[in-house]
Amino acid sequence: MTDSPTRVAVVTGASRGIGRTTALTLAAAGQAVVVGYAGSPDAAADVVRRITDDGGRAVAARADVADEQQVAALFETAAGTFGGVDVVVHSAGRLALSTLADLDLDDLDALHRTNVRGSFVVAREAARRVRPGGAVVLMSTSVIGLHLPTYGAYAASKAAVEALVPVLAQELRGRDVTVNAVAPGPTATELFLDGKDEATIARMAAQPPLERLGTPADIAEVVSFLAGPGGRWVNGQVLRANGGIV
Repeated sequence: MTDSPTRVAVVTGASRGIGRTTALTLAAAGQAVVVGYAGSPDAAADVVRRITDDGGRAVAARADVADEQQVAALFETAAGTFGGVDVVVHSAGRLALSTLADLDLDDLDALHRTNVRGSFVVAREAARRVRPGGAVVLMSTSVIGLHLPTYGAYAASKAAVEALVPVLAQELRGRDVTVNAVAPGPTATELFLDGKDEATIARMAAQPPLERLGTPADIAEVVSFLAGPGGRWVNGQVLRANGGIV
């Protein structure tokens, strides 16, 4: 076991997209990072390499976020390698688009297994392990308020995450641990861009008053704020990082 740094972060879904950029951002802020991934070991290893090449500390660990034993092992990796857990960022997620009339219930079950059960499993382990002064950040979506066709199942899964946040914040009373969610708007990630034509992307980029898509760095900086000293008085909240979409 190495000496424990100031803070240790567990980031799920850290091999790509917002999770990847969040892991790199937290590492740049001086945190040791457990790079959680599900099916992309090479991409996770690349994140670890980038962090360590810059003088940081990181380790990759595979876990299906809906599997309680694998999630417990993920947190054990953090404790065994870096001495404990201070920050948990749950960025792993799944997207499936369909009208309700055409929704495949197998797709619905897979979506909710990752987005709902996964969020509860990770949040439960975080509630058991995060040290005083720590932070839990879950990932929602601004789609909840946009009422976009075909996003019903996805929005419903993330609404469950938003319902969980203030409850867990209350349950951790006296622990000095904050619990918040970040709700990105349209963000230029592989998950968002997949299957969309240029016209659709341009239309969605024009929605916010800032007239662009968000970037993973935009979201990672918000997460870093909530996970750092500047975010200590923000608790039980959902921050809509979406460029002003209403």
